[in-house]
Amino acid sequence: MQNFPWQDAARIGFGLLRLSPHAFWQLTPRELLMIAKAFGIGAEHSLDRQAFQQLANKFPDEDKPNE
Repeated sequence: MQNFPWQDAARIGFGLLRLSPHAFWQLTPRELLMIAKAFGIGAEHSLDRQAFQQLANKFPDEDKPNE
């Protein structure tokens, strides 16, 4: 049996979803997995640089002025 991938879960919860610690720890692992799958991240693969960049472009940190 494998241990739960807490490092990946924290990376998704805090980095991708920007959850507060309280909100992160209120989620069950199953709920976090459902959210991750909604972003196209499954347990069978990790978030590589290209996937990260696609998400960063889709969900920028700040609104960019229209060019």
